[in-house]
Amino acid sequence: MADRVGHFRSDDACAHFLAVYRDGMATLPPVDAQFDVPTTFGTVRAYRFCGPSGTPVVLLPGRNAPTPMYRTNLPSLLARRIVHTVDLLGEPGLSVQTAPITDAADQARWLDEALAGMGLDRVHLLGTSIGGWAAVNLAVRRPGRVASLTLLDPVMTFDGVPPKILLASLALTVPGVPGVVRRRVLSWISGGADVGELVMEARLIEAGTTDFVLKLPAPQRITTEQLRSLDVPVLALLAGRSVMLRAERAAERARNTLAHGEIEVWPQASHAINGEYPDEIAERAHRFWDGVDA
Repeated sequence: MADRVGHFRSDDACAHFLAVYRDGMATLPPVDAQFDVPTTFGTVRAYRFCGPSGTPVVLLPGRNAPTPMYRTNLPSLLARRIVHTVDLLGEPGLSVQTAPITDAADQARWLDEALAGMGLDRVHLLGTSIGGWAAVNLAVRRPGRVASLTLLDPVMTFDGVPPKILLASLALTVPGVPGVVRRRVLSWISGGADVGELVMEARLIEAGTTDFVLKLPAPQRITTEQLRSLDVPVLALLAGRSVMLRAERAAERARNTLAHGEIEVWPQASHAINGEYPDEIAERAHRFWDGVDA
């Protein structure tokens, strides 16, 4: 079974990743509650951070980057909302996959089961990159708990991934690639941002890509019919400098298919939009959520 589920490459790799993870968690606001939620496909690690009452927000992270990737976003989001975070199942983090995840339906099932196990009946989902895809995938397959979607440069949602990214991703997944090469690729994806050893998000992603073996199906691009079927409000913030999608093309498709969409292209943002504009994202998202709840 080990070769069919996500796992750490070795005990040493696990210990290294956990050390980086703990360093990242130490930079976050105080955790109010911690959950290890059983699902059909494994145990999902989630956290609750205290904020004012109201419909809670659930943050879904990007690839190879669990909960600590939201360290810059949590303070401004918590000013007005209770926030939960989830380590995606099958990704590096403290969620533990125990059964193969074979398709998008399985992806939606485990996330819905996790939200149920956390006692969340209605949530605003905010997802970055692959987390945005996961949010939309849940909403089109199991929409019952979804109050709204906030998507930060979501991949495989409104546009496909450019071929050059598929080639560059090999540098992040193939064992033995020098660290300096991986950091250059991460910097390129992040719009030239500094990804040196002292940047927590870079340390987290690098540890995830080197220490953990993914055994997840490639995300299926969300179809036009699925986008048209969405019956929840959607706020999509697309990065004008993203290398993971073509922002204007993605925006046009989103505007032409979503029944309840608010679509914005932020020209100077890169795919690392959540870390570049945390306060601006929080202000825009709070206005959106307030409108949905009203």
